[in-house]
Amino acid sequence: MTENKATGRIVTRNQRSVGALVLFIILCTIIYFNVGIFVIQPIGASPDGQTIVFWRGGEINMPFLSSADGLLLADNKQVSLLGRGIVLAAVGNAIEDKIITRLPYFKWLYLQTTGGREFVQ
Repeated sequence: MTENKATGRIVTRNQRSVGALVLFIILCTIIYFNVGIFVIQPIGASPDGQTIVFWRGGEINMPFLSSADGLLLADNKQVSLLGRGIVLAAVGNAIEDKIITRLPYFKWLYLQTTGGREFVQ
């Protein structure tokens, strides 16, 4: 137990833990609604693949976690090389000035976007 100098109240460790948990939940919610993650599977143009973290909002209407193949599956249930290229170009143009950071390719994130299915380049 410690005394809050501003109010003179006694603050227990449990109260501090609850406050930290509430702050953590608020921070996670803000990140979930304002940040997006786009996974690019290794292909010819990007042989190592990448994971892009970007600011969502405005005209960008994508899920929190997405990939070209995942967006194609959600839209028309088919993945093709042409479709993947079109989606990558469109997403690249939409998020190019909103990129926060680029990370290495994470296969498990890619699999989350496709429902566990992996598509050959």
